[in-house]
Amino acid sequence: MNPIVQSQPQPQSVHPVFPSALSAPPRETLNRVTGEIIDAAIHIHRQLGPGLLESVYEAALAYELRKRGMHVETQVPIPVRFEEVRLEIGFRADLIVERAVIVEIKSVEAVAPVHKKQLLTYLRLTDMRVGLLINFNVELLKGGISRIVNGLEE
Repeated sequence: MNPIVQSQPQPQSVHPVFPSALSAPPRETLNRVTGEIIDAAIHIHRQLGPGLLESVYEAALAYELRKRGMHVETQVPIPVRFEEVRLEIGFRADLIVERAVIVEIKSVEAVAPVHKKQLLTYLRLTDMRVGLLINFNVELLKGGISRIVNGLEE
């Protein structure tokens, strides 16, 4: 597959999953969804503990959120638009929950600044407002969660 695909000008949203800025969910919805994601992540971390592969936590979190009735997409491609070209180069969001929150999952010794920048870039590319960076490789999960915002006042 050719990673560079010519395309016609498109609206802000480059993927049917991604909302435009005009249809961004209200703050209350974002807070409810992020709260549910964090609660599910804590539940998983208490049962599985730290030290597993990111793919295990991703599958468990997707399962738990779906069990709670939430809409979850996994490994969602995020294209990059550069001038008039749409680049399909392999960026993927781990989870998108309720078409409102991007979740990036890590299982690393320490979250690096680049991890937060990567999530912020995903938010900008998708025109979404809130993301969660969750590092499961910590003793207490509370210390492994970062909320990243794009264009919202906290």
